[in-house]
Amino acid sequence: MEKKNLKSELVSGDPWRVFRIMSEFVEGFEVLSELGKAVSIFGSSRVKPNSKYYKLAEKTAYLLAKEGYAIITGSGPAIMEAANKGAKRAGGHSIGLNIQIPHEQKSNKYVDTLLDFRYFFVRKVMFVKYAKAFVIMPGGYGTLDEFTEAINLIQTERIDKFPVILFGSEYWKGLLDWLRDTVLKNGNINKEELNIFTVVDEPGEVVEVIKKFYK
Repeated sequence: MEKKNLKSELVSGDPWRVFRIMSEFVEGFEVLSELGKAVSIFGSSRVKPNSKYYKLAEKTAYLLAKEGYAIITGSGPAIMEAANKGAKRAGGHSIGLNIQIPHEQKSNKYVDTLLDFRYFFVRKVMFVKYAKAFVIMPGGYGTLDEFTEAINLIQTERIDKFPVILFGSEYWKGLLDWLRDTVLKNGNINKEELNIFTVVDEPGEVVEVIKKFYK
C-alpha cells in the first residue's frame, strides 16, 4: 500500500507537491553547499562485489578521496556501494543521494551523509551542481541517463564544461561505435562533440584527467 501511495503522489496534480519539491532543493543546497570539491560516480546497481568493475570503482573512489575529493553516489548497492566504500576507506567524505522508487532502494552502509529524494530531477541537480567531475562506470538505463544528460548540458552550454569520464572502453565499445559510425555519420553531432567526454580504463587515469582539467 505504501508503494502504491508513493506512486499516486508522484503522478498527482496536487499543487501542494510544489512545496515538497522546494523543500528537497532547499535541503540539498544547505547540506551540499558545505561539501567542498567532489566527484559524482555513477554505475550499475546490479553488479556483485566480486565483479572487476566493483573493485575498479572502489579503487577509483579511494584514489580520488586521497586527492581530497568527496565522493557522491546514488547511495545504493553495487557500483555505488563500491565508490562509497572506497571513499570511506581513504578517510574521505562519502555522500549518498538516495531516490525513493516503488522498488525501494536502501542506502549502503558506507554513506556518511545521506539525502533522500522523491524527485529524480531535483536529485540530478544536486549531482551536477556540487561535482567537479562525473565518472560513469558500467551500468544500465539510469547510468546512461546521467551520462547523456551531462554531455547534453555541456553541448548546449547550459553548464560550463567539466570532466565527464566514461570508464571501461570494452564495456562501452558498442555505444562509442554507434556514436561515431551512426550518430556522427548522420550529422546529428559534430566531431568536436565527441570530445565532451573522455574514455579511460584505469582508476589512476581518472585522477589524471581531472587533475589535468583543473591544472
